[in-house]
Amino acid sequence: MIRLFDFCFALAGLLFGFPVFILLYLIGLFDTGSPLFFQTRVGRQQKPFTLVKFRTMRKDTASVASHLANANAITPYGAFLRKTKLDELPQLWNVLLGDMSLVGPRPGLFNQPELLQWREKMGVFEVRPGITGLSQISEIDMSTPELLAKTDRQMIDSMTVARYFSYILQTVTGKGQGDRIK
Repeated sequence: MIRLFDFCFALAGLLFGFPVFILLYLIGLFDTGSPLFFQTRVGRQQKPFTLVKFRTMRKDTASVASHLANANAITPYGAFLRKTKLDELPQLWNVLLGDMSLVGPRPGLFNQPELLQWREKMGVFEVRPGITGLSQISEIDMSTPELLAKTDRQMIDSMTVARYFSYILQTVTGKGQGDRIK
């Protein structure tokens, strides 16, 4: 049931959001010269997939978790995208492909061993990673791997259709700020 919601909402978001995507893409061309950001992330069953987002940092920024990145790497346009969460829109493609869900644990990087260990221990890799979820709206980021994995597990264990829509609604209305930047 959730996969059907994911597919339908991702398809609708991509179709109806296409003019917004084009506008953001064009502005991004002027901002960094490379408006899309591709990064290998840890997916369901720990399988790698390529996550796509609008670029918010300079092109020469190291590929590390956001909480380890330098705040000076974020462009002014990138700060706007992050604040409005518009940088996440291209992930609808990942949802459409089945790599992600709209709601689930945020996908980590393979260079985050502590997070990977906690998530494996807590069985978080049983589900698709998501664009938003309990950790995101609770402002728990990847800088606290144990708490993040436990909160992800709590969300997985208590997931209902009502909670799925609640997490999406809370995200769209501005709850949660994403990963902290140092």
